[in-house]
Amino acid sequence: MSEQNKWWQNAVVCQISPRSFQDSNGDGIGDIPGIIKRLDYLKELGVDALWLSPVCRSPQDDNGYDISDYQDIDPMFGSLSDMEELIGEAKLRGIRIIMDLVLNHSSDEHRWFLEAKKSRDNPYHDYYVWRDGEEGVLPNDMGSTFGGSAWEWVPEVGQYYFHQFSVKQPDLNWENPKLRREIYDMILWWMDKGVGGFRLDVIDQIAKEPDQKITSNGPRLHEFIRELSRETFQKGDLITVGEAWGADIERAKLYSNPDGSEFSMVFQFEHMMLDQQPGKEKWDVCPLPFVALKQNLAKWQTKLHGCGWNSLFWNNHDLPRIVSRWGNDREYRIESAKMLATILHGMQGTPYIYQGEELGMTNIRYESIDEYQDIEIHGMYRERLKKGYSHEEIMESIYAKGRDNARTPMQWDDTASAGFTTGTPWIAVNPNYVEINAKRERNDPSSIFHYYQKLIRLRKEHEILAEGEFELLLEEDPAIFAYIRRLGEKEWLVVANFTDKETDCELLWEWQGKKKMIHNYPDDGEAGTLRPYESMILEWEK
Repeated sequence: MSEQNKWWQNAVVCQISPRSFQDSNGDGIGDIPGIIKRLDYLKELGVDALWLSPVCRSPQDDNGYDISDYQDIDPMFGSLSDMEELIGEAKLRGIRIIMDLVLNHSSDEHRWFLEAKKSRDNPYHDYYVWRDGEEGVLPNDMGSTFGGSAWEWVPEVGQYYFHQFSVKQPDLNWENPKLRREIYDMILWWMDKGVGGFRLDVIDQIAKEPDQKITSNGPRLHEFIRELSRETFQKGDLITVGEAWGADIERAKLYSNPDGSEFSMVFQFEHMMLDQQPGKEKWDVCPLPFVALKQNLAKWQTKLHGCGWNSLFWNNHDLPRIVSRWGNDREYRIESAKMLATILHGMQGTPYIYQGEELGMTNIRYESIDEYQDIEIHGMYRERLKKGYSHEEIMESIYAKGRDNARTPMQWDDTASAGFTTGTPWIAVNPNYVEINAKRERNDPSSIFHYYQKLIRLRKEHEILAEGEFELLLEEDPAIFAYIRRLGEKEWLVVANFTDKETDCELLWEWQGKKKMIHNYPDDGEAGTLRPYESMILEWEK
């Protein structure tokens, strides 16, 4: 590793959804003591940091993304002392804890908002975004992400407050310097407790201008972020990643500038929106345009090289399971899961593994809408029924894109409830846990789990992955994803068949006999061909 490289450029992060990871007390909800119990598993996997979905105190209207106290832990997950123990125990294993911070909005049960709605003169009133009006006459026609208006009337003050998400998630007013100072002091407080980094939820929306119908990339966005970074993150050796659905290349260069003025990196989602019908909602699915996927990932690799940093991910708490989405979760589940991992981990950036991805966990198909827990799913279901969609059509969209696909309990073993809890899980376990579970995977040297271990080791042992240049090959090929990583006299070829059909690959003739760094089949196939979902990384030293 070059001296100037940051630790997180060579790291691999695992995201954990605490309520679905491990329950320690039998109440059916995962918790912080449960995470502590599984730290050795995460150390065995080889990850360097754990990003926890929100664990701060919350009414849980939106899975914890509605925080009522930023400096306390929600009792469902444990206590503040449990969190301190987790930070300490993880550190002993060389693992840093990344907290998920929601700075665009709070819960309507946060003391700031409870005070804010008492009167217009209250010192906390200006912590939120208000507009004058009269009941029933909305300030404008802006809608909430979860359905309905983005404006909610408060009779006590005779004003509407703005909420981009749930009505229980009022947006914070970043124009107010007192609010910003409170936020900075809170972050410094967590840093003093030893937190290793932060993921910033929908951070590109903090500079909103609702009168202009601007919700993301507002004019003061980077001004606010640079101040935030200067007052907090730059005072420690942290990993910071901003969630920015509206990021393009130029904005990403600002977010992830190597001078550290904003964040370490940014989550952008261009590649994850390619299987969405143009101009429609995420629920309107279309076949993945494979060539466009290659071009998109290559664009981010080449355009940020040397002037920014990529986050690498297929999955998170908001996205369906990748092996069900773009792999084959039936006859080629193992091969396609390994193939997708190979493509991602061969790139420059910091890879993120979402819990269960390393096992090849799949999407869930609940029979009834009532089995789903996600507020977004239920809001969409109601709205689409009104628009005339059939129940069956809506359920197919949920099976493909619903957030609960990622939120089913972690599958630890083949005992009742997959070893997640001794009680009744808060959401039903995927019935395939009998075949797909950590115990089985760890005992099988050819498993997806062990394949992820190898990929993680490669990143730690070979600087070409962190520093090398990227070149896309076979750009128009409808089946093969191939690229070169290049550093000095060394080249690595990453090549993968993205389909369930055997395909010819001329590249393999050129690279015949080169050293295999990793390969997702146990043996060599026919020369010059790639079997279904076959992938490998080859090394060529000039």
